[in-house]
Amino acid sequence: MDPAVAARVAPFTGAARLVVKIGSALLVAADGGVRREWLASVIADVAARVAAGQQVAIVSSGAIALGAKRLGLARGGRASLEDAQAAAATGQILLAGLYAELLAAHGLTAAQMLVTLGDLEDRRRYLNASATLDRLLSLGVVPVLNENDSVATEEIRFGDNDRLAARVAQAAGAGAVVLLSDVDGLYTANPALDPGATMIPTVTDLAAVDGAADASSGSGLGSGGMLAKVQAARIAVAAGAHLAIAAGHGAHPLARFLGDGVGTIFVAGDRESARKAWLAGRLTVMGALHVDAGAVTALRSGKSLLAAGVRRVDGRFQRGDPVDVIGPAGPVARGLAGYDIADARAIAGKRSDAQAAILGYAPRSAMIHRDQMVML
Repeated sequence: MDPAVAARVAPFTGAARLVVKIGSALLVAADGGVRREWLASVIADVAARVAAGQQVAIVSSGAIALGAKRLGLARGGRASLEDAQAAAATGQILLAGLYAELLAAHGLTAAQMLVTLGDLEDRRRYLNASATLDRLLSLGVVPVLNENDSVATEEIRFGDNDRLAARVAQAAGAGAVVLLSDVDGLYTANPALDPGATMIPTVTDLAAVDGAADASSGSGLGSGGMLAKVQAARIAVAAGAHLAIAAGHGAHPLARFLGDGVGTIFVAGDRESARKAWLAGRLTVMGALHVDAGAVTALRSGKSLLAAGVRRVDGRFQRGDPVDVIGPAGPVARGLAGYDIADARAIAGKRSDAQAAILGYAPRSAMIHRDQMVML
């Protein structure tokens, strides 16, 4: 292998734990059937990584599409929430059986984990999921995860398995994520609309590529677009995991990416503490604190958020709930609120010496303490 390519893919071949995401557009054919030979080639790639000493988890879409075909439902099972839930329940057992069969052919044991957004947003349930993943992987099992669409509603859904894969990597302590996609990477613009768009091979600054992604999904089968993949990268790199978007079409796509490095790689930063990584990866928050430029400067220097720098308070939250901190140019941090919303609104913009009279009790040291906050 070319030394430059070897160095490029080293974070993925060398990670102790690897998460591989497979989307509906790759797994399911236009007629709703499984691309079995293609999937068998991916599982062969996974088996090769396990043989090389890596522990691998798979995040797989496809249950709704497979269930819709079995049940004869219109619009791929997405005509209504009830149809989608019924299709998911029917298709998931087919999907799990398929993975178990293909992994067993390589002497590997499959496990199924179905999760909802709430399972990974609630701290205690997140820790339970993390412990289960850790034990399965340490036993040499290949966990296959999917969103539990049979019970999830629009309000409690990840909505795409790209972000779920990033959260799974975080929960499992994985060092790398590969999103096998129906496109071969992130482009400077949507290549379907702009013939001059070029692929971005490496991303070290997520802010620099925010405008390059959109939410469109070309196949009509999946629910995630490039925007979801960039959001997934944000979650992964905050947890210290490198993330790659690589072309999934054709046989052995994982082995191909690990051999040629073609795709977009998002380079991980320093791993946050476990609690802060979980906080940064949350997809739901209960409110927002809008702050001035001075507060943004203080936060970026490692300070806590003081009430004096808060200009507006939105949402419905209690003390300890996650809230975003929004500066003049956009989101800058996420943290656990030190006050409920009524008290936060009452003291917003007020200096510490005025807060006791407003609250009727001695104020806390900060609106959000730096130990309960992560920069975005």
